[in-house]
Amino acid sequence: MAEQGYQMDSVKFSCSICLDLLKTPVTIPCGHNYCMNCIGNFWDDEDRKQSHSCPQCRQTFKPRPVLMKNTMLAELVEDLKKTGLQAAPADLCYAESEDVACDICTGRKMKAARSCMFCLVSYCENHLQPHHDVPGLKKHKLVNPSKNLQENICSRHDEVMKIFCRTDQQCICYLCTMDEHKGHETVPAAAERAEKQKEVQVRRQQIQQRIQDQEKDVKLLQQEVEAINV
Repeated sequence: MAEQGYQMDSVKFSCSICLDLLKTPVTIPCGHNYCMNCIGNFWDDEDRKQSHSCPQCRQTFKPRPVLMKNTMLAELVEDLKKTGLQAAPADLCYAESEDVACDICTGRKMKAARSCMFCLVSYCENHLQPHHDVPGLKKHKLVNPSKNLQENICSRHDEVMKIFCRTDQQCICYLCTMDEHKGHETVPAAAERAEKQKEVQVRRQQIQQRIQDQEKDVKLLQQEVEAINV
């Protein structure tokens, strides 16, 4: 548990640009924290646009904010280092070929923590934070990381398929209901999924009951065989 706690702290107190523990931490106007050099270099690259943004929540600032060391956060990171806090090992952070990678990370990508069914984007812990903080993003549905998010997009209308057509037994988008699926029996995909899950659960229980009944029959046969042998 202690090791798990350290890993969580290493994410909270790591810079989402360099992925290392915060060095000379600064807090920008949107509330996110970075190493002073990391965010400074990031904004240097944005100077030509005359607008500077947060790498995590994408909020923009005009003019370029003045960076001041967050003394309290710096002291907290130093105190936590003394308790054994280290940057999370690379194999715990970075995405390998079998992992779902964060779509927002630049350069070497971190492992995705969750996928958003509304944004159709996968996020690492750092880039997922706005979905916990921003009221509008809190309403988005987050699921376990998935590599198949684009399968939820209608190839014809380029919209999220949130409707299930019972007539044709397929997922469709809302524009499909006005086109080739007009007049068909449709329900929200989530409702259809919930109903299918109930059906699967009932079938699973029925199968388990059959297995138990067969086990009882086998046991009775064994007892009869033993009785005959005696």
